[in-house]
Amino acid sequence: MLNIVLVEPEIPQNTGNIARTCACLGAALHLVEPLGFSIDEKHVRRAGLDYWSELTIHRYSDFTDFLEKNPNAVMWLFTTHAEKHYCDVKYSIDDYLVFGKETAGLGEKLIARYSDRCVRLPMRNSLRSLNLSNSVAVAAYEAMRQLGFPDLV
Repeated sequence: MLNIVLVEPEIPQNTGNIARTCACLGAALHLVEPLGFSIDEKHVRRAGLDYWSELTIHRYSDFTDFLEKNPNAVMWLFTTHAEKHYCDVKYSIDDYLVFGKETAGLGEKLIARYSDRCVRLPMRNSLRSLNLSNSVAVAAYEAMRQLGFPDLV
């Protein structure tokens, strides 16, 4: 199962939209705290529609907790600071696609620690970043495309 990891997400609507994408793809959603909202907020629930029962979701107290509980995770970290494009890597079905919070991304230490696993979505130099839920959808669908859209119609 493909894994989507959100590190300290801040906007409930983005997380709700991402949860819906995960449900449609059969991907697991991993939420690394602190969250900028309550998972029970109506905005999160509304964005995810009635797909919450179709979602595999995991929560972690921090990134160290995530690493301890997923010691063999093959991660791809998405950042505007990477040289490699997201479509230039070969994804596996059990990979973890890791995204940072909306206002600051993943952070310099994490990017430096996993620099060989960092990828980016290409965009114009004059702009800062794509919306988080859009970035996740683009990346997740590329991974699933490479895998032949297993179990999807």
